[in-house]
Amino acid sequence: MTSPFFPAPSATRRTLFKSAGKAAAVLAAAALTLSACSTGPAAGTSGAGTASTSSSQFPVTIQHVYGETTIKEQPTRIATVSWVNDDVALALGVVPVGVPKNEWGGNGQGSTPWKDAALEELGAGFGTAKAPAQYSEADGINFTEIAKLAPDVILAAYSGLSEEDYRKLSEIAPVVAHPQVAYGTSWQDSTAIIGKALGKDAEAAQLVADTEATIKDKVSKYPQIAGKSFIYGNLEPASADGVNVYTANDNRPRFLSEIGMKLASVVEDNSKGSKEFFIPWSAEKANELDSDIFVTWVPDAATTGSIKADPLLGQIPAIKHGALVADSDNTLTLSISASSPLSLPWSLDTFLPQLAAAADAATAAAK
Repeated sequence: MTSPFFPAPSATRRTLFKSAGKAAAVLAAAALTLSACSTGPAAGTSGAGTASTSSSQFPVTIQHVYGETTIKEQPTRIATVSWVNDDVALALGVVPVGVPKNEWGGNGQGSTPWKDAALEELGAGFGTAKAPAQYSEADGINFTEIAKLAPDVILAAYSGLSEEDYRKLSEIAPVVAHPQVAYGTSWQDSTAIIGKALGKDAEAAQLVADTEATIKDKVSKYPQIAGKSFIYGNLEPASADGVNVYTANDNRPRFLSEIGMKLASVVEDNSKGSKEFFIPWSAEKANELDSDIFVTWVPDAATTGSIKADPLLGQIPAIKHGALVADSDNTLTLSISASSPLSLPWSLDTFLPQLAAAADAATAAAK
């Protein structure tokens, strides 16, 4: 029952995401007002994006986990790896020359609803002359296909690049790697970093503000969510090691905290000082995972029933009280797990009602 976003017990972050590529990728569509930008086909490729801001601010230097990268001139040929990075570029009005396929949670085009909507808005939908090339990351970074596109910058602000990956990519073009924790860059930081790399700092700041305002407006319709404690985790019935809970380093708990919920103290206390995005938890101690709401991913509805009926997992307080949010929609899971200024507005009309129903159940149980 594993996915790119739900680790096998004891898996390290690097192993998880490298193997995840063999099973999947990420992202799908949503309409969001996009910053204006001129785009056009690049010679020898299916499409390219051109940033609209004056290039007078270049060169720019960006700090990251492997040192720093200097971009001498405003880039016009952008390639991306991992998830989120192409979303941010598109939300800033820039069409990359190449993007990874979304092989997990994606549609038949290897894309997502929100990415498709953004590409259509920019006149670069898949199947058109201006569309970005797509490459598989099923076996890791696709160095060969990226090199063929001759990019002048490679965006990986949200990624888990190893130092070896970074060095190999740097032989192709300047690489904007993740700033600290692998796959731990917030969507706000990813947007700011990519905005700087593309010469669109002001547009990036406005995009963050606009997206946060959209989120705040949607969340305001569900006041019962505010203040509720939560655990976001992965549950595997009938497995002694079948529980993983996500720490504050992960974008899922980070997002729920940002909308006014509170990470359960049991997770806070047991992950202090951790730089990992999850901690393993023995199913034998499942009853100690105390929170108002428990959120998880499941492959199908039958698994939800198995979790509730499991003699150990069924003792998790939120599950006992009917406050389990079990999502079996991979695209929805992707939109929250690899969150971006495009994916979050797309996801909330579905995700927030699920949280609200669980919050209502938790309130009823407490009476």
